[in-house]
Amino acid sequence: MGKYFGTDGIRGRANGVITPELALKVGQAAGLVFRRGEYRHRVVIGKDTRLSGYMIENALVAGFTSVGIDPMLLGPVPTPAVAMLTRSMRADMGVMISASHNAYEDNGIKIFGPDGYKLTDEVEQQIETLLDSDLRPQLAQSAELGRARRVDDVRARYIEFAKLTLPRSLSLDGLRVVVDCANGAGYKVAPEALWELGAEVIAIGVEPDGFNINREVGSTDPQALIRKVKEVRADVGIALDGDADRVLIIDELGRPVNGDQVMAVIAQSWKEDGRLSKAGVVATVMSNLGLERYLDSIGLTLARTNVGDRYVLEHMREHGFNLGGEQSGHIILSDYSTTGDGLISALQVLAVVRRLDKPVSQVCHRFDPVPQILKNVRTTSSDAANADSVRRVIADGEQRLGAGGRLLIRPSGTEPVIRVMGECDDPVLLENVVDSICDAIRTSGRAAAE
Repeated sequence: MGKYFGTDGIRGRANGVITPELALKVGQAAGLVFRRGEYRHRVVIGKDTRLSGYMIENALVAGFTSVGIDPMLLGPVPTPAVAMLTRSMRADMGVMISASHNAYEDNGIKIFGPDGYKLTDEVEQQIETLLDSDLRPQLAQSAELGRARRVDDVRARYIEFAKLTLPRSLSLDGLRVVVDCANGAGYKVAPEALWELGAEVIAIGVEPDGFNINREVGSTDPQALIRKVKEVRADVGIALDGDADRVLIIDELGRPVNGDQVMAVIAQSWKEDGRLSKAGVVATVMSNLGLERYLDSIGLTLARTNVGDRYVLEHMREHGFNLGGEQSGHIILSDYSTTGDGLISALQVLAVVRRLDKPVSQVCHRFDPVPQILKNVRTTSSDAANADSVRRVIADGEQRLGAGGRLLIRPSGTEPVIRVMGECDDPVLLENVVDSICDAIRTSGRAAAE
């Protein structure tokens, strides 16, 4: 993580961290890094529905045009649509203006390379170096300035792309679907795509006003969707987040289906169809032990990475996997997309529901999650978990849980806490082990402070 770039682009309070000055310089710096020769360079720019999107979009346009790059403005579209259009329009880079599942006060800038993938650490570092330097000597001559234009048929292109991920013969006729678009970037494309595939669509979270993105709607707050699914007796509920790169499924009984279950559904379906490029799935250390056991029972492995979809994707690319994701609902299907795609992930689940002709509650309950406890210990010493006294307690805990359990102790990347996560079939034993580790970390942290 650099001075400006976090794990998912540059993010922060709009007009606080993400100012017009910063956005302008990001446009200039990214433009200079991606200049590859004498031809006209192009950047596609999409955004979600936050009020601050107008300000940041205009500042980015000023930055890119000032270094001779032509911006193509997509308007409000999902993050995966920006990644897809960067490739299909042969652009030199893509930019998404979004803070994903955060409240409207925040915003962010995500940059994709010409291949549609998020930037490597090296390229981010090059951009950061330029951000802190005087760029005036590198600006374009008057005759070489960029020219911005709006792209009209963006939504239709993305809808067609999403539909093509399903077999042509597959129809969603007779399925009643409630889709919650979080008043965000997917508010037009998701209901239209589902309707075109034949579903009966009830849409909520499709009235963005600049302020209500993710507010009491979307994948991070599914209560409104759960109520609507029960009220209209829907077959399934689909919740996207603010930039539509993650998904949460709600079954017909109103119960949430998280990313672990979604990966299990797609993994088995793709295995049966011979579509898995490797006999396994990539997920993070947070995915439930139940997923690992289920995959093992159908002859598949689970590779685990650090928390963050970029780490999942890196492992997938490096080792040739085409299915991966996070418990939070970031599902990466690399045959179709270079980033998480909430709509396409939901369509893959609906295809299995249709094929098996069973209720979503049966299709999407592949395993019982192993009891899991996650506790945060506040401490001023991020090294508290490495003390010898704590290591002894952790080793003792691992021995008590045995081969059927799992412990994960890691400092938070965003706040002064150490996260202690444990899994085991015996909830009482699990509680004892996790509490003893938390106590040891607190004691160690106090000792370090003294």
